[in-house]
Amino acid sequence: MSVYQALLQSTERQRAGYLVLIDPDKWSEEAIVHFVQQINDSGADAIMVGGSLNTRGNWDRKLVQIKESAHLPVVLFPGSLSQVSEHADALLFLSLISGRNPQSLIADQVHAAPLVKHIGIEPISTAYMLVESGKPTTAEFMSGTRPLPRSKPDIAVAHALAAEYLGFKLIYLEAGSGAELSVPLEMVKAVTSVTRVPVMVGGGIRTPEAAAEYVAAGARFVITGNVLESNQDPHLLSAFAQAVHRHV
Repeated sequence: MSVYQALLQSTERQRAGYLVLIDPDKWSEEAIVHFVQQINDSGADAIMVGGSLNTRGNWDRKLVQIKESAHLPVVLFPGSLSQVSEHADALLFLSLISGRNPQSLIADQVHAAPLVKHIGIEPISTAYMLVESGKPTTAEFMSGTRPLPRSKPDIAVAHALAAEYLGFKLIYLEAGSGAELSVPLEMVKAVTSVTRVPVMVGGGIRTPEAAAEYVAAGARFVITGNVLESNQDPHLLSAFAQAVHRHV
């Protein structure tokens, strides 16, 4: 069974899936192993690995540590071609469809495709949609694109429909790393009401209660990252997993 199929299957059992995002640039090699062990025990469905920058130069070595320590699928969320690696189970093959920068729409993907084929990692085609979050984010700056206006759910809907018609397997609505404001619930409801493509939501989700609200709005996957870097409480990890899984 593919990672994509396994993730979808988990949402059929639990209403929605909970994914934890690790940015290797923000963790020491010692701390990252301990964090992965906490994720293993939390009830999360998968680990995502990625970030917009790689300032420490030991990204691949940390990825190996994550893969060796993880009991869950490890899915790459690559911020650049340098983050495509064989040391994971799958990767989100992203196209930043909310922007109009051809580099992020197709050029990077053309460069990455032969490498993905060569290393044999599972690609999951993902329509990546950055949403205005109250302040500029690293993803916005590095991609050279403007985010979708948070007060215009109809624009997000049009992008989501285009993603479905183009054959993407996932839609990822994200406010960006360290977002001041998370994706509006109204936007999530609008998007999930018109598309059959599973929707992921991340960025600025700081409480389990907020995560449960996104499930109620129709999200199939909820992703947290930054909040767990600043609060390394394993009980918070478990609380997020329970909030996502137990929503009725």
